[in-house]
Amino acid sequence: MPIAKKKQSNVALIQVDFFDGSRSLVPDGMEILLRIRDGGQTEYPSKFLKKASIQLSVTCFDNFKDNYTILASSDDHRDAGFYPIKVNPELDVQVSLMLLAKDADFKFLDWTTLKKRYPDVSNFLNCAGDEPEINSHYQDLKSKKPAALASLLNLTAAMSVIHLPVGTPLEYFKRIEWEDSLAQDRFFGFADKGIVQQVKTAASQGLFAPEPHPDLFHGDATSSYKQLAFGEANVQLTFHERTVENIGGVDCVRVEPDIDYYKDLGAHALLEVIPNSLSHGLTDPKMVYVLRWIAGRHAGMAEFDPGYTLQ
Repeated sequence: MPIAKKKQSNVALIQVDFFDGSRSLVPDGMEILLRIRDGGQTEYPSKFLKKASIQLSVTCFDNFKDNYTILASSDDHRDAGFYPIKVNPELDVQVSLMLLAKDADFKFLDWTTLKKRYPDVSNFLNCAGDEPEINSHYQDLKSKKPAALASLLNLTAAMSVIHLPVGTPLEYFKRIEWEDSLAQDRFFGFADKGIVQQVKTAASQGLFAPEPHPDLFHGDATSSYKQLAFGEANVQLTFHERTVENIGGVDCVRVEPDIDYYKDLGAHALLEVIPNSLSHGLTDPKMVYVLRWIAGRHAGMAEFDPGYTLQ
């Protein structure tokens, strides 16, 4: 995210700020190991910090080597990083990284507070129009399936800023499948069938990319589209158009939203922030929270705030 102009030279400046799972700056005194690589994979000398912010001076090559990678680690915290950081001698760049404590847990709001502070989220969760039942589902997930609730909230927040030709994906949903479909990496619901054409149109405008052979990974899926806005934590919308219902007079299709960590394997390899143990399991909503927040900050978008924190 560019923040200031400066004189032409072969030196570029990167401002790096470190945050915790509550989206606040880490306390001064927390020891952080910072590693910097240029686009040619030449690594700068590592730095040990005890403050929440640092300004780095790096070389500008005016070629592919200007795509820098920054990696940060701290004891008892998950590693964090960002790539590519495109530097320019005329523009300083600001990067925000989230160092999440390994023992950080979900801190959810109660339903009344969520409804007051995050009306768009609560309205989506209550898209079927039965608030007492939704409140019951919400409280049950908080106590029994917190990772699934976090995933649902992550997806709700992420879909709220996807602008289709008409509205956002949230506006098309008529019911969430609460009982069986909620998992820590996805959920299922029924949405106005018009969402399919809306996403196809958005794909033709370069906002999504179609996934070939979606049925290989999504059962009876008929089509699937991945958001292209970020390098990390993009929403994927998968449609099961042979499973239909009429809800309140609206013809609906089954929709499966999920979020992947990285848009490409190259970013995954360069950042090295996904624990090996996750490669054979389900997507971790805590990691999605971190990656989506970092990506949004870098893109200069409104802060990713899914209605909970990790503390």
